[in-house]
Amino acid sequence: MNKKIYFLSDFHLGAPNAQASLIREKKIIKFLDEIKKDAEQIFIVGDLFDFWYEYKKVVPKGYVRILGKLAEITDSGIPIHFFVGNHDMWMKDYFKTELNIPVYFEPHPFTFNNKTFLIGHGDGLGPGDYGYKFIKKIFRSKISQFFFGILPPYMGMSMANFFSQKSRAQTGQTDETFLGEEKEWLIIYCKEILKTTQYDYFIFGHRHLPINFNLSASSLYVNLGDWIKYDSYAVFDGEKLELKYYKQ
Repeated sequence: MNKKIYFLSDFHLGAPNAQASLIREKKIIKFLDEIKKDAEQIFIVGDLFDFWYEYKKVVPKGYVRILGKLAEITDSGIPIHFFVGNHDMWMKDYFKTELNIPVYFEPHPFTFNNKTFLIGHGDGLGPGDYGYKFIKKIFRSKISQFFFGILPPYMGMSMANFFSQKSRAQTGQTDETFLGEEKEWLIIYCKEILKTTQYDYFIFGHRHLPINFNLSASSLYVNLGDWIKYDSYAVFDGEKLELKYYKQ
């Protein structure tokens, strides 16, 4: 049996409420149980949580099922890679220390079976969206993280969850519409990269819309969609990358 590499993103666990999140969490765990039989590696490409902040001594309440499953998988010898998204950008060393999962903060290149990949969450890339890029710089700063960290957790987490849900509500409608080759900023970003560096595959999340787009005869852009509406993921079998949908 050929081993495969799996890519998935945008679980947004914690949203819109604990009950709905738990149903989604159990579905994702069922999927992980199924793919671990033939998985060589697993990539989680951002926004695993709707919000995450690692305090110096504690981490957010909940998510014990998904965290336990990720630990089980890495303990079995299957590597997992995690890319931070715009909702869980305040990762530190918890995943690396407790789960043996490396954490990436920017797009990162990989090579599998002589195929080249550029993988990242996708937020803040490409042209435009200057407002978000400015806010991202502020939130990524150590000063912002310090001041959030000195708030009592009940206050900080309540405030953060409120704003993350507001942000999702504002972008949810446009995220589900393909804007066309000339307006999809990740397609524009990929084409700019291809001017200087060749990649066979570009894999991103963030858009909440499954996209399979041929950038050229030898390069493919895949957006992983999400697990709120689409239950979509990508799988590389050593020869080709396919965008698929999970059916229970």
